[in-house]
Amino acid sequence: MSYLNPLRLHFSGRFQANVSTVNNDPGHFDNATFDPSYQQMQTAAAANGWFNPEGDASWRLLGCAITAAWTPDGAVAASDPVLACQVADANSRVSAKLADLDSEQQMVSEIWGLQVRIADAAGNTLLLGDYTPAAFMDIWNRATGGNSGGDNAAGAMYQSVLTNLQWGDIAGSPFLLALRGAAGSGKLSIKFNVDGINLNFGDPEFMCGRLVGTIGPAAAGEPDHLLLGRQFMAVSTQPPSGFFAPQGGINFFAAQVDTSAGCIFLDLGNALSTPTPGGPMSDLGRLTLGVATADGKTPGLGSIEPHGPAGYTDPAWYGRTAGVVVINLTAEQLKAVEEQALVLSGDLAPADAFIMESPLGAFVRADRYVYRLSPGDTVRVPVYATRWGRPFAGADLTFVADAGGLQPSNSINAQDVPNVAVPLSAMPFERSACTDRNGVAWLALAPTDPGTPRYFNGGQDYGIDGQVYGIRVRFTDQRFAYNENQWNFISILLWSDFAPPAPVTWDALQPIFQQYANLYPVMKRFLDLGNFQDVVANAALLKLAFGLDPSNPNAMPVTRDLSPAKRNAILSWLDNPLSGNGAAPARRLRANTAPSPEADAMKARGGKAYAASRRLCLR
Repeated sequence: MSYLNPLRLHFSGRFQANVSTVNNDPGHFDNATFDPSYQQMQTAAAANGWFNPEGDASWRLLGCAITAAWTPDGAVAASDPVLACQVADANSRVSAKLADLDSEQQMVSEIWGLQVRIADAAGNTLLLGDYTPAAFMDIWNRATGGNSGGDNAAGAMYQSVLTNLQWGDIAGSPFLLALRGAAGSGKLSIKFNVDGINLNFGDPEFMCGRLVGTIGPAAAGEPDHLLLGRQFMAVSTQPPSGFFAPQGGINFFAAQVDTSAGCIFLDLGNALSTPTPGGPMSDLGRLTLGVATADGKTPGLGSIEPHGPAGYTDPAWYGRTAGVVVINLTAEQLKAVEEQALVLSGDLAPADAFIMESPLGAFVRADRYVYRLSPGDTVRVPVYATRWGRPFAGADLTFVADAGGLQPSNSINAQDVPNVAVPLSAMPFERSACTDRNGVAWLALAPTDPGTPRYFNGGQDYGIDGQVYGIRVRFTDQRFAYNENQWNFISILLWSDFAPPAPVTWDALQPIFQQYANLYPVMKRFLDLGNFQDVVANAALLKLAFGLDPSNPNAMPVTRDLSPAKRNAILSWLDNPLSGNGAAPARRLRANTAPSPEADAMKARGGKAYAASRRLCLR
């Protein structure tokens, strides 16, 4: 069970991701050299604060209408009122927040504090659920036209679950009654795709883009962010670019064989390219699903037509289906796909589209793959191995430190780039594990204090707290090796230990407050976080915001990058805001160094495309 299920609904609309871009540059974290120009909009001559320095991190669902609903018996009747409903976010609290893990790991942006509702035309809530924070996956260069390469050309997907379900009056909707009946685990599965973000400042759609998604049941015991199904693995173009660009023109995607329904579900929602950002799907010809055989032939199981009202290039197709395709299989075909690699191919020469499963059907990934940890924390990361879409018991796994997907840089001072993934000794972990009968293994983490390896000026000045690490999991047996997904690794932000003097004074906390004042200029509409008097005057409100759970959309800071140790020190100080000796933090001149040519060429983009281009593996 999951969103890829005979019982599901599809929705289509827009999203807003109003992120601040000042913190996109690691060089802006240097308090001692921060310049007010870094809070201004970029120009043709200067990157400044990139393309949206006044962003408030809000993440919203906009006008997402339910476009279709299905049960095991087929499409729901037009009379079912669910078809007149919308999928919306909260109507009784502030918007959710979008936050990167770190300025040097911006490729796992997470949505925090999101509530998802199904609401009728009058605004009545028929279903309310809390979205478990999740990061995007499988970002790629989706729009292949002439303006491809920047953030507006990217596509990505989010998969998570809705919990704490609250149901309204759904008596009139057979579909919603069936969905409630299938939610015995207390959860629903949700997956949505985002693309076509508008970066044209001044346009009413600035920082908004297209969103399509699916909601279905979630079974007890299954992962929250991963489909336990068949995994189609793309191959990267060579040489690698910033965003992933598949050789076969089709991005990574998952499928689910449903023997009871006699079909296979393909989720192509984040797999098919578009000629323009947010446009209809590119024509790859007839897409045929087949089985790979030793002789190179691929017996067809079914096809997906490109044209006509039901064709995937029809402008209405994507919103109506969320990219989910159902191919019915005979009993013989169901037997044939049990333990043979599946292939999806297009027939439009000369650019024939192609993607397939790993030859032996093996796949491994952590369910949750983004962690924020403090020294002394212990966490067990669940890792799921599958073969032919089923749990792979007894599989030997190897864990390796891999910083290749991290993005160190400093366009302010190219001679003072904060190093990532050091010291590795602060992130000890077992190098091997074996999956249990459910195909699950555990990566145990017990980090220690990394110190302050990303402080500036040789460690003399305040900088980026803690360190960011990457850990990748692979099958030990090389027979199960496959085309590796470059985004499939575990990202960890490990905070530095922090022990303020007793009693806590403003002098000890001012660099922390000042950095947030620098990086999030939108706060200056309310107060100057770097100013002692302003902070004291708003102590009660700040204590409330800093004391909230990070899953609360009102929690400070919106970036979720404040360590518990620093948070506790701030809360203690807000109870008794002592000033200390009032010593002003040291200032120093910025180094007169030019940014690298690579960074200079990407300044006009400045977002995910820039971050992806500076990954260590591309150097």
